[in-house]
Amino acid sequence: MRVEEHYSLKNHNTFGIDIKCDRFIAVEHPDEVAELIGEGVFLNPFFILGGGSNVLFTKDYHGTVIHPVFKGIETLEESEKAVLLRVAAGEEWDALQQFCLQHLLYGLENLTGIPGNVGSAPVQNIGAYGTEVRDCIDHVEGWRVDTGEVFRFSNEQCRFGYRDSIFKNEMKGKCLITHVTFKLSRIEHYNLKYKALSDALENARLQPSLKNVTDCILMVRNSKLPDITKIGCAGSFFKNPVIPFSDFEILRRNIPDLVSYPAPNGQVKLAAGQLIEKAGWKGRRLGNAGVYDKQALVIVNYGDASPQEVIAVCEAVIRDVHEKFHVTLCPEVNIL
Repeated sequence: MRVEEHYSLKNHNTFGIDIKCDRFIAVEHPDEVAELIGEGVFLNPFFILGGGSNVLFTKDYHGTVIHPVFKGIETLEESEKAVLLRVAAGEEWDALQQFCLQHLLYGLENLTGIPGNVGSAPVQNIGAYGTEVRDCIDHVEGWRVDTGEVFRFSNEQCRFGYRDSIFKNEMKGKCLITHVTFKLSRIEHYNLKYKALSDALENARLQPSLKNVTDCILMVRNSKLPDITKIGCAGSFFKNPVIPFSDFEILRRNIPDLVSYPAPNGQVKLAAGQLIEKAGWKGRRLGNAGVYDKQALVIVNYGDASPQEVIAVCEAVIRDVHEKFHVTLCPEVNIL
């Protein structure tokens, strides 16, 4: 493992916020977690940091940042129809996508282009274009850092929800994920329900194939989301709100073009980006932070934004959307 003191995390968060942590530990092998548990590292303040693509640091972190960097993709089982892939937490999500593309494995292609590492994917239950990662997760492994025991949670035990999982609730701050095992299909199939995706294929006159779907996903993403190597952000900053059907009917009377999707228990999911845009925030700035001009779900760092400037934009968006539509937005980003 590699240990650094008073370490800058600017290159470890996609917002590009220059804050420091008291101690930074790059974990280079899963067995090193046992060493850290034995040394009592997890008895003091700590934060497990993956690719840093879903976090906003608001101040220096007075504790230890644990950063898994171990990699590896191995096949556990395979048949003519499916494959079980065990992937290390430190593997970049893009590397897994490339592996699936090269080996013609189906199921994760709609999640192409999402930044971050594999170990973070089940925590957030990442999703895009009609697919969630839980659709392909078989089980998740790691360490219970509070008890020193290993765990293996099945898909059901992970209690996945919309941008949610057991790792954000009962197990928050108690687990370090070391591996995620995916069940992927060898049988060609695609989820083309998302209109922008199906339109992209049609407009390009492309037949569905793993490469064509992957390329179109990237094209759609790049048309709406900033290049994080040039403009700091954490992707979608807000969750799409879920409201009772009765509230939806009232809102729809005032917004005829209201975008909506069915949600569990008779509720309705709205498009947060549409509400933010209709509240007048698309393309607006407060200092060095603002709402991206191509996708209102995204708050960006236009240069040297302070954490306080980003938070100011977040709070103003939440306030104005609530005042205009009586809908409360919740950040998807982990704010520390």
